[in-house]
Amino acid sequence: MNPNEPGGRIHSTDPFAVPESSKSPIRRLRGRFAAPVTIWTAPGPAGLTVSSTVVADGDPGRVLGLIDEESDLWDAALNAGVFAVVPLTPADRQLADRFAGLMPAPGGLFATGEWRQTAYGPVPAQASTWAGCRLGGSRPCGWALLVEGIVESMEIGTSATPLVHYRGRYTELA
Repeated sequence: MNPNEPGGRIHSTDPFAVPESSKSPIRRLRGRFAAPVTIWTAPGPAGLTVSSTVVADGDPGRVLGLIDEESDLWDAALNAGVFAVVPLTPADRQLADRFAGLMPAPGGLFATGEWRQTAYGPVPAQASTWAGCRLGGSRPCGWALLVEGIVESMEIGTSATPLVHYRGRYTELA
């Protein structure tokens, strides 16, 4: 296709991505760590795609994540005192993009797909694994809030291949 001709073009790279040379060294380092892609939801309902998530074993177990303080999810979790964390699979790429604000969500985030209502927030009906958390605390951490959830309830289903975020893109384990 001639680049001077009108019409859409399909890019093999993200045309909106920040060039590698313009990223801070910390952002470049973070990009080299593979991270699980999850959605966090809260009663309201509200939700957000989160790839900065860590699960800490203990009694009780805890979920830690970096959440945008200005997100609807943070307001809803703060008001309700609870939230749900759902690990996503490669089949959930569009769901991840929708909750990240990268894909249109006519009617709202929860308007499409089937959802189970839980005391911790809506959970995708097809999700076999998820955790219900009580808000344990938060503190500023870099660009976000480090949010701590105390795991109160969980379902552990089949071990599905996780959706992973690596170097700015979704991928899956080989």
